[in-house]
Amino acid sequence: MKKSVASLSNVSKYYGKGSLQVRALDGLNLEVNQGDYLAVMGASGSGKSTAMNILGCLDRPTKGTYELNGTAVEKLDDDSLADIRNKELGFVFQQFHLLQEVSALENVMLPMVYACVPPLERKERAADALYRVGLENRMNNMPNQLSGGQQQRVAIARAIINQPSLLLADEPTGALDSKTTEDVLNLFDQLHTQGITIVLVTHEDNVAQRAKKIARFKDGKVIEISQN
Repeated sequence: MKKSVASLSNVSKYYGKGSLQVRALDGLNLEVNQGDYLAVMGASGSGKSTAMNILGCLDRPTKGTYELNGTAVEKLDDDSLADIRNKELGFVFQQFHLLQEVSALENVMLPMVYACVPPLERKERAADALYRVGLENRMNNMPNQLSGGQQQRVAIARAIINQPSLLLADEPTGALDSKTTEDVLNLFDQLHTQGITIVLVTHEDNVAQRAKKIARFKDGKVIEISQN
């Protein structure tokens, strides 16, 4: 039996009050098991981004429970949330969110600074992560010296540097051309083969088809989970 990494149980999320209240999630149930590669699809407003924010401990449910590796996330204070984000989660976004004034290597080292990893170990692990994503010859380049695909690879190296339980990717190919998209998806395939659990939000069917499972969202709920 596979171990549960992330479990959303009857999760609802409301914004605003009274007649202006928006129900972004409405009794959502979603289970992510160790080793899963899950794509999340749905129309704009279906709740997929809100679900990703809750999975990423960037937001809290209004109702329901979220367990991350057995920890009841909704009960944590802000400091504990920040700690669990750094230790358990990796993030890849459509916009790469790299610090422009430091090198690729220093960008990848950043999460380890917050995790209090010693400097020499930070450098060694960051170099290894950049090697894993095929950028061993670009470690000292600044972000503006890298292509879009290379910048996304740096972002992926940064996301996996603390060996997260769950890698969350929100439209990671949205800003890339088709050739670079293929390169990045090949990298996700490789990471999944190495045992990393991935949840990927996308509106592109060809991207979703690379995952092993697809969860389709509508009106704040999962209406279908299919296997690829």
